[in-house]
Amino acid sequence: MNYRSTINNQTLMFQARKALKEKWGLAMGCFFIFILLSNLSNNFFSWRWIGEDGGNYKASMDIIWMLICGPITLGYTTVMLQISRNQTPKFEQLFHGFKRFGVALGTFLLSFIFIILWMLLLVIPGIIAILRYSQIWFILSEDENIGPLDAINKSKEMMLGNKLKLFYLYCRFFGWFILCLLTLGLGFIVLGPYMSVSGAKFYDDLKNDVSIKNIETTLESQESISENTPEHTESIIDENDGGT
Repeated sequence: MNYRSTINNQTLMFQARKALKEKWGLAMGCFFIFILLSNLSNNFFSWRWIGEDGGNYKASMDIIWMLICGPITLGYTTVMLQISRNQTPKFEQLFHGFKRFGVALGTFLLSFIFIILWMLLLVIPGIIAILRYSQIWFILSEDENIGPLDAINKSKEMMLGNKLKLFYLYCRFFGWFILCLLTLGLGFIVLGPYMSVSGAKFYDDLKNDVSIKNIETTLESQESISENTPEHTESIIDENDGGT
């Protein structure tokens, strides 16, 4: 099956802004919680102390981060995907990924390992890997029966010939990124949902291209049937007239 993003990136970004209208509060709130929980391993959430033996000890939340990052990413992606489709998700859907804890955890660990391995080859292969696996969470949010490896393989299939277009889409946010730095990072709470919904629009564009082809095939079949039906009816009438 061939997937192709046909809508230009500027239009995808416009559609994302339109979908976010009147939902910015929900989107920014979900993004803030998502970032907070997915960064539990940094120094802000770590503790240092000096033991009785004089040793310098540190405790961090790396294990907790590893356990929750997959489920919270799945929940966040589901919310952004629904917003991109002009639906109104509930805030608690951000945590629905924990209902599929095993699949989300497995997907996160596998994709994380694959990306790290590609990163070892240099930065560019790592970036390509990130783009290759970029659709995993959208796929998981739509298909509750799919497993981690199948989602990874489907993402690879969907991104064949589309990685450069997605890269260009994210490059269009570079100016926004600079502005966010000038606001001491506060602007990222707006940029995050904007990029996420734009990515969701890109995903739907990939899927709709295939769906449109299927619809066109169906319409052609229906037109063929409708064209043949009058002729068939006329032949029956002619036969009946001749018999009379």
